[in-house]
Amino acid sequence: MRQLCDDVTNRCEALWHINMPRILVSFTPCRNRSRYGLQARVTPLRFREGALTRRHGNVEYQVQRFFVNSREMLYLLTFCLPRFLDQTFEEKLITVFHELYHVNPSFDGDLRRHPGRYTVHSHSKDRYDRDMAELVKGYLADHPCPEVYEFLQASYRELWDQHGGIVGVVVPRPKLLPVGGAAARAAARSQG
Repeated sequence: MRQLCDDVTNRCEALWHINMPRILVSFTPCRNRSRYGLQARVTPLRFREGALTRRHGNVEYQVQRFFVNSREMLYLLTFCLPRFLDQTFEEKLITVFHELYHVNPSFDGDLRRHPGRYTVHSHSKDRYDRDMAELVKGYLADHPCPEVYEFLQASYRELWDQHGGIVGVVVPRPKLLPVGGAAARAAARSQG
């Protein structure tokens, strides 16, 4: 998945702002085998405009930070298995583009925000996915190296059978952590 996402972000002009070494790619098991439900998600590891902390009421919070080889990650990209892999080939690629497109153009750890009330998917998720389908079409049109995405032709079970399993990293969703005096008070309460 990392290699595919790296290829997508290098070939699709709308995603050139993405620096994949700063995105932690993981998976999470689905709670049920239903085809419907969450396929994938991108979790920002910063607040609006890349802020490290945010105040809510009297408490200042920070998003839990993740480091890989001393490099801080700015996003967590998680695929829900087996559901994600049991979509059609086109749906899988649209999902990949959909999640990567959420990454803020300033690549500051925040999500891309659209004007109006529906800031994450704009006013229409269907329109958003149609736009992603167009990006996918452009990506596939002249791709010289289809082996990068060929594995998406297979289902979860087919990949499992072909490779003797599926290997990935499971990363828990980051927590909001109180900082400063609030953190000390929270720690004292948990020990008391």
